[in-house]
Amino acid sequence: MIGLNDDSGPGAGHGPKPSRVRELAEELFGENGVLCDALGLEHRPEQEQMACVTAGALYRDEPLLFEAGTGVGKSLAYLIPGIIHAVEQGRQLIVSTHTISLQEQIEQKDLPICRRVFKASPDLAKYADFRSTVLVGKSNYLCPTRLGHALADRASLFADADYEELQRIATWAETTTTGLRHELKPPPRPEIWDAVNADSSACSRKHCDDAKCHYQRARARLRTAQVIIVNHALLFALINAGGARAHGSGPEGQGVLFPDDFLVLDEAHTVPEVATDNFGLSLSSYGVDRALKHLFNPRTKRGLFRKHGGPQGQQLVLDALDASQQFFDFLATRILDQRAIVRVREQGVAEPMLDGPLGALHRLLGKLADKLEDGRERDELLEQHMRLKGLQAGLNEWLTLGDPGHVYWLERSGRKQTIVTLRSAPIDVAPELRQHLFGCRTSVVCTSATLAMGGSIEPFAKRIGADAAETVAVKSPFDFDRHMRVFVAADVPLPSPKDAKLAIETLTDYIRFCTGKVRGGSLVLFTSYTDMRTVAAALEPGWRAAGRPFLMQGADLSRTELAQQMRQLGNAVLFGTDSFWTGVDVPGAALSQVIITRLPFDPPTHPITEAKCEQIQAAGGKPFNELTLPDALIKFRQGVGRLIRNKTDRGTVTILDSRVLAKAYGREFLASLPTEAYERMSLTDRDRVFRPFP
Repeated sequence: MIGLNDDSGPGAGHGPKPSRVRELAEELFGENGVLCDALGLEHRPEQEQMACVTAGALYRDEPLLFEAGTGVGKSLAYLIPGIIHAVEQGRQLIVSTHTISLQEQIEQKDLPICRRVFKASPDLAKYADFRSTVLVGKSNYLCPTRLGHALADRASLFADADYEELQRIATWAETTTTGLRHELKPPPRPEIWDAVNADSSACSRKHCDDAKCHYQRARARLRTAQVIIVNHALLFALINAGGARAHGSGPEGQGVLFPDDFLVLDEAHTVPEVATDNFGLSLSSYGVDRALKHLFNPRTKRGLFRKHGGPQGQQLVLDALDASQQFFDFLATRILDQRAIVRVREQGVAEPMLDGPLGALHRLLGKLADKLEDGRERDELLEQHMRLKGLQAGLNEWLTLGDPGHVYWLERSGRKQTIVTLRSAPIDVAPELRQHLFGCRTSVVCTSATLAMGGSIEPFAKRIGADAAETVAVKSPFDFDRHMRVFVAADVPLPSPKDAKLAIETLTDYIRFCTGKVRGGSLVLFTSYTDMRTVAAALEPGWRAAGRPFLMQGADLSRTELAQQMRQLGNAVLFGTDSFWTGVDVPGAALSQVIITRLPFDPPTHPITEAKCEQIQAAGGKPFNELTLPDALIKFRQGVGRLIRNKTDRGTVTILDSRVLAKAYGREFLASLPTEAYERMSLTDRDRVFRPFP
């Protein structure tokens, strides 16, 4: 991973200075402030409040949870005080987002606006020269040094077909300016990229020249940057790897990723899920196979042990590959034969048949490394030595259910469902976050349009271990009563095995009707891939014949690309599931309707959800009220929030789940809508009732 070996930043060794951040926030965001007078931006009282509250939290190095409704302008409200504070204090501002689209917005739109704000006033000009960079995982970078060695060692490392791929990467390397993997089309084959990317001890200051190495250049930018943009997944992976504490944190142990940094988590409603995923174990049959074949691939007769391990090492790899196949095949046929995800509750569900072979390889790698002088080859052997030790430890933890605070399971994945992955996750992630995030003696600001549950942010604060944080919520400045119309179908059958077929037929009919009545684009949100595909199969031919553009998650395009297509087409129908409920931004008539097919309750059968419910029950609580319903309400609010993205947007929210009317908890979903008015409709009166904007 990038950056964690850096031992200094802009503020290393500096004591605190008096900060102007609080007074400047009010001046900048006020009615006669720079944003209004110099840039012509409209004054938003909610944005001014957020900027001032954020400035105070940064100054005091305290946590803050701030719910800012759509249209508040929260990015500028935390970026401008954050940049001022970073420059004044000689510290680094880390901004973490969940989605690529928000990361790109901050980098390409919001930071340039910040520079314009600072340049608009002579008193603020010194802040305009702030330095920013995007933090990307180390494995995403090409390392020219490793590429050169791979080309030189091709006879021992690569077969002919692999060498062609290596040459393609080498050709691209001559023109790329960033060395980032996503620029190479089609994407490089993983096993070849592994041999040339920067995620290796061979890519280091000792071996690489930062004038040529993309990753070393990125590290150099990182050391001097005052604003660092990262995504949640990488943030928590780096925290899990030790963060600032593993590499010398700042004064009095301050810092999350780097010494004395401070942090803003945007789209913070996703933090519990992402943190849970990253504070656990994930060890796959595919990963073990790649690690072993990096040492020696019996098909190509290539690998590290062609040069270093000799026949003894090669045989040990063959033994380990055989043991790995037996181990994962046993799990696939004995445990995953009926279901793709199975929770493991008892130790010893399989024999530790991989432990011996991995241990033998681990010992051999150590001996081989000891025979070499310091240098690249020794570093690579030691790296593989540590890699195998990590695999061995992970397997042992999983087989013994080593952490009583974690839930353990295994799952099948991949296109052919042949990859078996051993997983674990903390049942309660709050203690981890309390220690590694909110216990770092620095300001951590969490913001989102949806943090509150039932009007209160405290339940979310408790869930993420931020019990002592200040909590503030401001509503959206948009006029939802005039610009949003809500319709609820009262006669869609409730979800049940008995009425499943009728429910899908009714959903299909309503989606055909509602999308046909709305001239602009419609985003149709599902909670089930199966339901989505079934409805798509029924409706797509008709739309295609009528020339109506249809887009669906799970085909060739990413979420970002699908959203871009929707913006361009203007009247497309887009079907999406889980990840489309949040982070999709399509302003204007291109998104004129959001259709919610089912209330977004998480399936109670997933091992994490199941274990959390058991923990709540053991404490005398009610899982539905404390976990299932709050999670669904936040996701529901996110889904509805896709519709109105600016003050001129208008459109329709159509809810096709009659539980909002039939169940007592349905009132909470209706109360969470940004407008109180809604109209019921049924198959018999919908032609009269359903009146979208013209």
